[in-house]
Amino acid sequence: MAKISRSPAQTLRHFLGNPLALGYLGIVLGVCLWVAVDAFSASSSGDAGFAGVWAVLATAPTSLLVPFEGPVALTGIPIGAFVQAVALGAMYRYVTERRARSIANGAAGA
Repeated sequence: MAKISRSPAQTLRHFLGNPLALGYLGIVLGVCLWVAVDAFSASSSGDAGFAGVWAVLATAPTSLLVPFEGPVALTGIPIGAFVQAVALGAMYRYVTERRARSIANGAAGA
């Protein structure tokens, strides 16, 4: 089978445009929205809580690798979400394309 050469943008679209990667990004977005609403409602009552930890945990372990401190450390959340979504998308594509190849080879051998 010939290798398909893709640009980096096409490769990212290939890995991010599947149900597993999009579902993961949707979950991370939902968690981040919940954290934002909780932080906004808690700021009026004076109790900030630990809701922000959930956003970091949803993107762990990649988000924990960002070596920043303070508010700049929040960049680890989108970086972690993006890296893990690409990894999940690559895994999804590998499994589905492998299955399609094995079905095609089985049908050709029959």
